[in-house]
Amino acid sequence: MSTVHDPGLHAVARVRGVRETDSRIGLRTAWNETRAAQSRVDDLRGQLEQASAFSTGSAASFLALRQSLQVLGDVLIAAEDARDASQLISDTAYARWQVDRTRLAAVENLLERRSAARSAEVARKEAAELDDIAAQRWLRREVNR
Repeated sequence: MSTVHDPGLHAVARVRGVRETDSRIGLRTAWNETRAAQSRVDDLRGQLEQASAFSTGSAASFLALRQSLQVLGDVLIAAEDARDASQLISDTAYARWQVDRTRLAAVENLLERRSAARSAEVARKEAAELDDIAAQRWLRREVNR
């Protein structure tokens, strides 16, 4: 597809293409961050679930275990909050990519329709010219009879 026709529209398509690519890269990055945040939450949750239950020992060791589990729980809550924020960013990035992809598709569709219309016009003119040539040949043949 040459840019001889509709150079402005081709420039718009290039800009839309760059924006779509940028938003797709941003979406991929957001998804990776969300997966990493979810992995962190899963790891912390596993650590909390596997923490040994206190069976015997001094009060000081019980308090130390309780305090370490409390800290681990607080870290888990912070990691879940970070994961939720990351998920929100991913959802926003997905919506942005959808908008950019739709805009790019609209411009590309318009370029294709305009190209098809030009091709149809060329074909119509060619058919009219061929009809004219055929009519001239028929007239010559009739005159020469």
